[in-house]
Amino acid sequence: MSADVILAIVIATALAFDFTNGFHDTANVVATSISTRAMPPRLAVGFAAILNFVGAFISLEVAATVAKDVVESGAITTTVVFAGLIGAIAWNLATWWFGLPSSSSHALIGGVVGATIAAAGTSAVLGEGLLGKVMIPAVIAPMLAFVVGVVGINLAYGIAGRERPGTVSRGFRMGQVVSGGLLALAHGTNDAQKTMGVITLALIANGTLSESAGVPFWVVASAATAIALGTYMGGWRIIRTMGTRIIKMDSAQGFSAQGAGAAVILTSTHFGFPLSTTQVISGGVMGSGAGKRLSVVRWGVAGNIVVAWLLTLPAAAGGGAAVFGLTELLGGGAAAVVIVAALSAFGSVLLFLRRNRSSLLAAPAPQEATA
Repeated sequence: MSADVILAIVIATALAFDFTNGFHDTANVVATSISTRAMPPRLAVGFAAILNFVGAFISLEVAATVAKDVVESGAITTTVVFAGLIGAIAWNLATWWFGLPSSSSHALIGGVVGATIAAAGTSAVLGEGLLGKVMIPAVIAPMLAFVVGVVGINLAYGIAGRERPGTVSRGFRMGQVVSGGLLALAHGTNDAQKTMGVITLALIANGTLSESAGVPFWVVASAATAIALGTYMGGWRIIRTMGTRIIKMDSAQGFSAQGAGAAVILTSTHFGFPLSTTQVISGGVMGSGAGKRLSVVRWGVAGNIVVAWLLTLPAAAGGGAAVFGLTELLGGGAAAVVIVAALSAFGSVLLFLRRNRSSLLAAPAPQEATA
């Protein structure tokens, strides 16, 4: 009975993480469309939520990577998965608090890896999979998106440079509806699957699934729903960072950044890489700005984002290890997991209440989002 209680808490915690992933990463999908006034804020967020939900059903390659290629599933317990999730949620909330677009994907993987090392040692970590499917893509993907963004914006200006500015702006804003939708779909194909992979890992650890089993449909549907709801809630503080603080975008730059992000994410999903959509779209945004003029990019803000990227894996790993240690100090059973889950929920609610008044639930007016 205690094992089932822990499994239920793990699943609920995983879906809570998926929800925080949705509102944390909303900016990745909608910030460019809002900042260029291609779509009003609430419409953009709702559009992204629907396509995030749809995208979660398209591919399961990333879910398989998270479940089987990062840590030894035979060495994992449901308590380890729980600790990793809490570590990832804590990092997501911390970066959301400061408005930093960090990687939810790497927070999740870092949390699980840290908890695994605390529980079973470094031998339980699949170094080849972690390096080849997480670390190397983490370095290459944003640089690739940067290059695609540079090429895209130069092509856009080259093709439309002789047209009337008003016609060009309207055309690119319409194009942003398409490229933004494609980016939202890509986001769902990659980010929702990390939660699916973690829930599958917990089911395997609990003995509910065999190691060779696929991802159950109810796991896919619940993860898709959680990330879609989180997306609709919207992370407005991060939207302002992504939409206005890195560069002041025009519609052509927004179109190029979204197109670059979607192309890189969809390609990575095809190969099963659990990519950071935050890193990718940030690279696309910087590339679309730098392609116009290097001085357009606010490199100080970009530098802060890079620091957050570098800190995410070790910080979340430390959090996951610390949470696992706390559950062990409290006895390591279902009661310990319940206590830690209750404390985490209480702390999260307090955090939300403090920010709710100004940034989470109340959508900013269009002019605020573009200021």
